[in-house]
Order: sequence, then structure tokens, then C-alpha cells
Amino acid sequence: MVQPRKKRQIEFNPNITYFKPQEIPLMKLKEVNLEHDELEAIRLKYSEKLDQHTCAKKMKISQSTFQRTLCSANQKIAEALIRGKAIRIHTK
Repeated sequence: MVQPRKKRQIEFNPNITYFKPQEIPLMKLKEVNLEHDELEAIRLKYSEKLDQHTCAKKMKISQSTFQRTLCSANQKIAEALIRGKAIRIHTK
């Protein structure tokens, strides 16, 4: 049986929730959906420059869950940059 998803502690709420390549109409773009917890993982690790253990504690999740979340976010961002896709940030 699958365990219910643990609520993550998220301190950052972005004002901007959409990024797209310049000069390409939105209707011609495919999107990558970045979850709010994935954005928080990116912020803590790369913007705040915290180690993974500290990031996981701040988000109130295990270090392995943090690693999976960060990896998922990095893959989505790389996909958008390499393939010219828009990034939509889902906030709650």
C-alpha cells in the first residue's frame, strides 16, 4: 500500500509562475510543469546554497525525498531549456 504524501514546508511563493522562450508565441510552445515543492528545492539548494541535509530539514522531508524532488526539478528545467519549452510553476 502506498503511503500518503507528506506535506512539505514551503517558505517561498513566487510572483512569477510562467517562463517561456522569447519571440515564440505561447500557443506554439509545449510546457513543462514544475511543482511548487520542486521550485522550493531548487531555491534552497541553488539560491540559498544549502546542503541537502539542511534543505530536507527545512522542507520537513527526508533527505532521499529531497534528492528525488531536486532531481525531478533539474530534469524538467533541463528539458525546457534544451527543447525550448515553457515552464509553468504550479503553486498551491
